[in-house]
Amino acid sequence: MRILHVCSELFPLLKTGGLADVAGALPQALIRQGADVRVLLPGFPAILAGFHTAGEVAKLETFAGAARVLFGHTEAGVALYVIDAPQLYDRPGNPYHDAHQAAYADNYLRFALLGWVAAQLAGGLDGWWRPEVVHGHDWHAGLMPAYLAAQGRPVKSVFTIHNLAYQGLFPADCFAELDLPAQFFRMHGLEYHGQLSFMKAGIFYADRITTVSPNYAHEITTPEQGCGLDGLLRDRSDSLFGVLNGVDEAVWNPATDSLIAEHYGAGRLAGKAKCKTALQALTGLDVTDEKPLFAVVSRLTEQKGLHLILATLGEIKARGGQIVVLGGGDAWMENAFREAAAADPGSVAVKIGYDENFAHQIMAGSDIIMVPSRYEPCGLTQLYGLKYGALPLVRRVGGLADTVVDCSLENLAEGIATGMVFEEFSENGLTQAIRRAFALWSRPKDWKSVRNIGMQQDFGWHAAAEQYLALYGAW
Repeated sequence: MRILHVCSELFPLLKTGGLADVAGALPQALIRQGADVRVLLPGFPAILAGFHTAGEVAKLETFAGAARVLFGHTEAGVALYVIDAPQLYDRPGNPYHDAHQAAYADNYLRFALLGWVAAQLAGGLDGWWRPEVVHGHDWHAGLMPAYLAAQGRPVKSVFTIHNLAYQGLFPADCFAELDLPAQFFRMHGLEYHGQLSFMKAGIFYADRITTVSPNYAHEITTPEQGCGLDGLLRDRSDSLFGVLNGVDEAVWNPATDSLIAEHYGAGRLAGKAKCKTALQALTGLDVTDEKPLFAVVSRLTEQKGLHLILATLGEIKARGGQIVVLGGGDAWMENAFREAAAADPGSVAVKIGYDENFAHQIMAGSDIIMVPSRYEPCGLTQLYGLKYGALPLVRRVGGLADTVVDCSLENLAEGIATGMVFEEFSENGLTQAIRRAFALWSRPKDWKSVRNIGMQQDFGWHAAAEQYLALYGAW
């Protein structure tokens, strides 16, 4: 089966979040299942610099200006189409925002072109290769199903919602520039409360809709988590599927990870202890194996529950714990974490920004990985934590609920506990989970048992690839 994935970033070429990890891993998993897979990306500088160009597919005059479609491969051998349009994509820094974190005013053109080129490839632009299914990821690829619909649906489309809260909303007058039929801008189409919505376009026009965990697929059909699109998602519930994201074991595997101090695995954990010592020494924390080391690798926002972690730092320290934080986000949170680290550097370490190497070192060296999110479509952090023997401490929401089993007495007795799970999105809810973590830490035999069970969970991409292939072939 010939499948074209359409997305805005791809690990290791360009990464701002978990979307890049998915886009980097899923195509390779599908290829291992025998599929013929290619990926379409915007020509951001990091992408152009990181792939091996084999040639030019086409020169195009488009509604967004001149563009070339290039063809090539990643180091891993994944085939790529890249849209070379310097007037849209050749900008420094973040691919979505300027240096002041303001969204680029022409983002509607930059990502509409991504969907438009995908539809051209579906219509045979390449001349040699034409997909049978086009699979778009998140709002950046949201117009792809609309452009296919405008062409009479030459191939089938799948649209994956990675995070419904980010919808790609633009003023209504932008629609006139996008080379779509006028009747597409209506309630049963791209119009959303007087605005243009890329996310709604993907949901409305795609043949199949997926999201990144079974639980989140249910949650987004409710007013609480539906972000204003729950009615449309309920209408399309027969075409909505939850497919759990996976872990790319070529990148995230403590037995082979070249970025960590010592290799280890379930049943042979001496290396993890050395990784903890190395992490403590690197960050200036007190070097000790007596204290549980909590960790955060996250955007520093209220959606991720980071204000709750700030509120419970005292609880962690008072009970004898340490914490290391990696992330960037809201300025007031960044400053608050910096101040906490400066006040107690032996117990609190903070690095603002994102560092892929350091993220691996944190997973390997920490005992507990905290993901107390208000909502979490899937979450990859807790899956990495399970793989690396860092017990996830999570809120029961979205994919976190699908992947972590609380260390209740019943679950411990049944041998299925893998972490700490709490319900209430509040300081009190998180505090109770922290106390359960310390209670488990005080029983080393139970702690080791839970850690081993977690490390033995199989969240590889093979299962997701099988589900997607079945979905692609269901028509």
